[in-house]
Amino acid sequence: MANRVQALKRVRQAERRTAFNRFARTRLRHQIRTMRRALAAKEPGDLKTVMNGTFSLIDRAARKGYIKSGTAARYKSRIHKRVKVAIGDVVKVVK
Repeated sequence: MANRVQALKRVRQAERRTAFNRFARTRLRHQIRTMRRALAAKEPGDLKTVMNGTFSLIDRAARKGYIKSGTAARYKSRIHKRVKVAIGDVVKVVK
């Protein structure tokens, strides 16, 4: 255990940051889960609003460093591809 004042302060800061980062990642996962449910329901009006909220949360998470920027781009790409297929903008290619 840390026994200097500054070291104790750093332990407290790390605990606070860990707790908030955990909350932020959980919030992101819940939003992505909500997006998947909206995709399953296939309601175009609902899809657009949920997608905008999800993309906003993904961008914020990447900017704050909760997830890496490549991970954020991958999430957004896959979600957007599924939304376009669900809405009917793109015909799904079967090989």
